Amino acid sequence: MKILLVEDNELTRYVMKALLTKLGHEIVGEAENGEKAVQFFTRLKPDVVFLDLILPGKSGIEVLEDLRSVDPKTRVVIITAVDQAEIDRRLSGKSVHAILRKPFSYGDFKTLMISLS
Repeated sequence: MKILLVEDNELTRYVMKALLTKLGHEIVGEAENGEKAVQFFTRLKPDVVFLDLILPGKSGIEVLEDLRSVDPKTRVVIITAVDQAEIDRRLSGKSVHAILRKPFSYGDFKTLMISLS
């Protein structure tokens, strides 16, 4: 699968890229903020977007809405360390495919990517 990583923390992006590459997926782009995320998404047309909720500039929720306006069927995986109840409330009705909680493991990615196949 072609994947766009949207995460402001460089180390987290590096770890995610390594895990996803090990699982045989192609990272087509990496964005550290919401503006770049929407630009890359429109240009690169990834199969899946891994989207952090807390980003500089636009929030992950705002980026999710922008992505949905470009392609409502896009598979989006939310990356977060935010409290479970809070995140469930904020994402209610937003049609995300999965939520990946920080800290995560290789096993978390493997299970998640199988479910997205």
